[in-house]
Amino acid sequence: MLGYGRFRRTLSVMTNSLSSRPAGAQALMRGLAVIDAVADGHHDLAAIGERIQCTRSTTHRLVSALVHAGYLRQSRHGYRLGLKLATLGALAREQMPLAALARPVIEALARDCGDSVHLGIRDGDHVVYLDKIDGSRGLEMRSRPGLRLPLALTGVGRALMLDLEEPQWQRLYIRAVDHQARQVEAPVAGLAALVPPDWPEYRARLLDYQETGVVLDLEDNERGIRCVAAPVRDERSVIVAAISVASATPWMSDARLTELAPRVRDAAVQLSRRIARPDLHPGTVLSSPASFTCESLS
Repeated sequence: MLGYGRFRRTLSVMTNSLSSRPAGAQALMRGLAVIDAVADGHHDLAAIGERIQCTRSTTHRLVSALVHAGYLRQSRHGYRLGLKLATLGALAREQMPLAALARPVIEALARDCGDSVHLGIRDGDHVVYLDKIDGSRGLEMRSRPGLRLPLALTGVGRALMLDLEEPQWQRLYIRAVDHQARQVEAPVAGLAALVPPDWPEYRARLLDYQETGVVLDLEDNERGIRCVAAPVRDERSVIVAAISVASATPWMSDARLTELAPRVRDAAVQLSRRIARPDLHPGTVLSSPASFTCESLS
């Protein structure tokens, strides 16, 4: 069974040639495009129709069918992803070998630091939270397995960006700024609208993070939450995931961020070693390290 993260990567290519496809395939691709649009923050018929380039009547038929099937739901804030996608997402996450390999590492890190620990992977221009271990402080934050946010907006996402070229940084930064602007216009419950730093400051921080191998999120993504993140690499030294430790600002002073940085980096190295030698962990069956990212599934 294919997970949602898998079909998202091919969606834009597939929908570019809708007119040349059989009617059934065309309707299917349009339906998937609707799900993609809602996941990206387009919650009303006009916005969804503009995104998928369909008439209002066609968009309404597609959305209605997806609501009926449980893939979308309608709320007072517009259309949202449905419970069926949540179920499929949970199943897809369970079937990903990276989650099994990472679980002992992030559990140990969470016990060691007492804060929430995240595992994220790249899905196009976004980061998907693959797993999360809640901290022992009783703190609630909006992160959860399956949450999908712009790469450039989060600490774990920026850790996934460290090896990219500067033009790609800027393109992803613009996507994050646009995302935050939409949240100002259409706020989502639990999502604090924040403005990313100006591009020169953002670029300078990424260059610094490249040098240290550790990324900081200083309330860039969620108000009152800070985090420290590090990339996870495969045996070819390609970034395939990222780990972060996050907590409320009172527990994340500059001094504590400095203290946590090597511990997070060490945990990322531990996971990198597990990825490089999966044969030492017989409980996990891997096809190849490249199978860890949604990028590789396209």
